[in-house]
Amino acid sequence: MKRVTIKQYLSGLGYSLPVEETYSYIAEWLEWYQNEVSRFHTYKIYDGARLRSEKRYRLGMAKKVCEDWANLLLNEKVSIKAENYEPRLNEILENNNFRVRGNQLIELAFALGTGALVEYLGPEGNIVIDYVRADMIYPLSYDNGDVTECAFGSYRNYGGKECIYLQIHRLGRRQDGEDPREYYLENRIADVDSGAAVPFPGNMHTVIRTGSRKPLFQFITPNIVNNIDLDSPMGISVFANALDEIKACDLVFDSYINEFVLGRKRILVPISMARMAMGQQGDRSETVFVPEFDPSETVFYQMPSDRNSDLKPTEVDMTIRAQEHELGIQRALDLCSFKCGLGTRHYQFTGSGVKTATEVISDRSDLYQNLKKNEIPVRAAIVRMAQAVAFLDGMGEDLEVSVDFDDSVIEDANTSIDRNLKLVQGGLKSRISAIMEIGKCSREEAQKEIRRIAEEESGTGTEIDWSSMGRTDPVSGDGE
Repeated sequence: MKRVTIKQYLSGLGYSLPVEETYSYIAEWLEWYQNEVSRFHTYKIYDGARLRSEKRYRLGMAKKVCEDWANLLLNEKVSIKAENYEPRLNEILENNNFRVRGNQLIELAFALGTGALVEYLGPEGNIVIDYVRADMIYPLSYDNGDVTECAFGSYRNYGGKECIYLQIHRLGRRQDGEDPREYYLENRIADVDSGAAVPFPGNMHTVIRTGSRKPLFQFITPNIVNNIDLDSPMGISVFANALDEIKACDLVFDSYINEFVLGRKRILVPISMARMAMGQQGDRSETVFVPEFDPSETVFYQMPSDRNSDLKPTEVDMTIRAQEHELGIQRALDLCSFKCGLGTRHYQFTGSGVKTATEVISDRSDLYQNLKKNEIPVRAAIVRMAQAVAFLDGMGEDLEVSVDFDDSVIEDANTSIDRNLKLVQGGLKSRISAIMEIGKCSREEAQKEIRRIAEEESGTGTEIDWSSMGRTDPVSGDGE
């Protein structure tokens, strides 16, 4: 029986799905991300007697590139500020393992082109954040690239049957008496074989009115144009236009490893001197003797017989071309990292493997510019996620949220401290601004820190000349 797809089921519910060419590429990007592309990583080689199937050695750069982007964008140093709601927000994020799952979502989004954060109230009234990858996302309506309605679907097991599970985020429909300005969550479960509805487990509701006029989902995509479908709201993989460069990395690395595998001493043996075994010849029933070599043998290589009858075993000692291969691998890595937005020298190949460059990134480098560019959609998604969480927690829709990304890859902490000290001493920057930048904290936290400093210094009897530090009132934070 033919399976019902999620797209077919959505169409049966009356939703008009846009034609998406991008989906046909997601499976290919997933294969490269999983580092197992059978049509490329498996190949045939002739050993003088037969074709043998071989597995190509690989570097796995598709996944490595996505890991590095995720670590640059959302690591442990990224801070989310949300006025007086910050402790509660951090509690909810911790309950949803945001620091781990959020990093993983960005990695998957950069691999498959799109990821989504989805917020809703769980059965116990708890706030749940789902992390959804590209092949589970089905935009229903969008305007100027901004998705306004979306379905998130997956295949799950309910009652021993494989079923389609859908969570649809849509605006209200006038004919149903719903408010067209508010969002509703529509839950659906259907049998994958028949498309028939399956009873909901527990106390799950079919339609839930959220009361929100903003979507309770946010898209994360690499900040690059989808050149597969220019009108699609879905993004493309960060390595979508670098597959040839990723292939080059694997091809050169495979050749490099084979230099050592095949560089062992070889002995060419005439086929007439190969050990014989009994076997059948063609369709005839008589037993004949045929030459046979162990397919796993790597020392001896059989030469076909020819008119020369004096063939003898010949030793072959090949020189390993390590230096040429290492240079080739470095060039392939440079091209790969450049095409994936990480700059030309992000990876350094040594005799012990691939290492990520640790030098400070120039503010004029390709990586710096691309990092700042990719922070834009990630920042927008995190801000909207925090606002959605606050709304579900009864705090309204207009919470003021800010995100401070980790700039230590651009300059180290000591450089930032030295620069801020010089600016404050020169009267070009306030102390409160300097503390906010150095400590990655809010204005309120910086003001508290200044009060603590003032109390400690006044307790020692030290006279403080605040004006020389670019301040007029250390407590209130005035005088910027």
